[in-house]
Amino acid sequence: MRAIINGKIITPSGMIENKVLVFDETIQGIQTEIPDNCEIIDVKGMYVAPGLIDVHVHGSCGADTMDQTKEAIEIISTGISKNGVTAFLPTTMTMSQKDIYRALDIVRLCMNQPLKGAKVLGAHMEGPFINAIYKGAQSDEYILKPNYEFIKNYTDVIKLVSYAPEMDKDYSFTKEVKEKTDITLSIGHTNATYHEAKEAFRCGCSHVTHLFNAMTPLNHREPGVVGAALGSDVFTEFIADKIHVNSVLFQFLLDNKGKDKIVLITDSMRAGCMKDGVYDLGGQAVFVKDGAARLESGNLAGSILTLNKAVYNFLKHTNMTLGEAIHLASLNPATSIGISNCKGSLEIGKDADISIFDEQMNCYLTIVEGREVYNQLH
Repeated sequence: MRAIINGKIITPSGMIENKVLVFDETIQGIQTEIPDNCEIIDVKGMYVAPGLIDVHVHGSCGADTMDQTKEAIEIISTGISKNGVTAFLPTTMTMSQKDIYRALDIVRLCMNQPLKGAKVLGAHMEGPFINAIYKGAQSDEYILKPNYEFIKNYTDVIKLVSYAPEMDKDYSFTKEVKEKTDITLSIGHTNATYHEAKEAFRCGCSHVTHLFNAMTPLNHREPGVVGAALGSDVFTEFIADKIHVNSVLFQFLLDNKGKDKIVLITDSMRAGCMKDGVYDLGGQAVFVKDGAARLESGNLAGSILTLNKAVYNFLKHTNMTLGEAIHLASLNPATSIGISNCKGSLEIGKDADISIFDEQMNCYLTIVEGREVYNQLH
């Protein structure tokens, strides 16, 4: 048993001070006394937060999910754990069926064994069911219409699918996925109208991929996917790097969606945590400079954002408290993919996924299911 002392403990009901967080593999208590024979971790006034969860991350530290190796997932896992991330969905790209399946096979392998860093919860399959009009940095060579046959052997691995619902005839894919699986469906890389998006939500889609980016915009005559997302009770991913979306819209999003439906993500590619230079994403050259990752055409190609920095950026440009902002990257993503019963918040009985941050959201300690994976406290 271990006990964290002298920390500001962030819980769904608010911040708790002058208490002790006791844990082993799970959270055992938030109490006044330190139990006997407990190893003590003194965090000296820093924030004791639920571990962050990134449901949309392609890569980091030079590795990418589409490298299709366990080593690549290990590198991503270890790298992002240094930013306070305790769990993630390695995210695929629109590539060949063979490449996607190989990547999903590796994700399945990594789901079932402990890694050196953040835990693999499953995969986010972004594409190939997208619209070429809003392909962004995805390749249009392998775009397919949504079909259940493509995913049926991987429903144990895939937790989230980004797709263009206007390509789904009669919303049959949407309905079949909701009927047969627990997969969360997310509208992304889409040319859907407002009404097509609303119909997808009615049929069971409950999530929107990187809101504002790669989708029909908010227009006063055709409100588009953005209008449908803002006016519906669905989760919306958001890349808070101040490049994908102007920071003046952060408070606008919060005012319209509320604090329970925004999911901060990184959409990081392999250049995350790396120097400026030339990298690749889905077989395309990506040029990283001044905090942005772009194709030669100028299109944004994912990001090099870290999830703790996303929280800090959102905090600085809204009226949220630090605890509220952290839940946009912990409890909200956990809820959006149906795992909030065991992850996403510091509550008794949940997994001991814990991160220690200072006021600038720099991470000093990361604990995954009770296991220390990163420590800069000493």
